[in-house]
Amino acid sequence: MGNFAELIQEADRRLVVLRVLAEDADYSHNEYVLRSALRSMGHNVSVDLLRTELAWLAEQGLLAVADTTGVMVAKLTARGLDVANGAVVIPGVKRPEPEL
Repeated sequence: MGNFAELIQEADRRLVVLRVLAEDADYSHNEYVLRSALRSMGHNVSVDLLRTELAWLAEQGLLAVADTTGVMVAKLTARGLDVANGAVVIPGVKRPEPEL
């Protein structure tokens, strides 16, 4: 990441992943569902980039990642839910906009 616009894009991507997981009844999705959700919100990412983002979010304790027969599955943690809802601010993840 080199410029400010790329950093903003990265932070927004991470927030989208957390919010998509927060909306699921089980707080989890596989990488294919997450890629589709990101694409629908203006983030066309490669599998490699998505896996990198999932690893970064896992390092921050915001989600857990499991490899099930070659497919990555992400599950939101309680801390990740707090970030998705704006209760906790993490550098590198965009803070959600307030609800109108």
